[in-house]
Amino acid sequence: MNKIRKGDEVIVIAGRDKGRRGTVSLRSDAERLVVDGINLVKKHAKPNPMKGVAGGIIEKAMPIHQSNVAIYNKATGKADRVGIKTLQDGTRVRVYKSSGEEIKA
Repeated sequence: MNKIRKGDEVIVIAGRDKGRRGTVSLRSDAERLVVDGINLVKKHAKPNPMKGVAGGIIEKAMPIHQSNVAIYNKATGKADRVGIKTLQDGTRVRVYKSSGEEIKA
């Protein structure tokens, strides 16, 4: 079970964007994820009239390692760790480690 999923609000805890928040837009592989507005790079794009690409310098969000982000707890306003809890019916849910409160997905 992935502790950080698509749609979660995360805060960057390491790197040049440290302290910034964003929403996970996709998981590129098992260890990396793309966060909106985080880890932006400038990419030089060649114009391609067949595809309708104008060309020039575009900003693109690149994947960031999941160890460099933490889930954002709105109740405390801080970064938090994620734990896995098994309920009585056998389903597994994610919880905040600090409060034990279930994470709404």
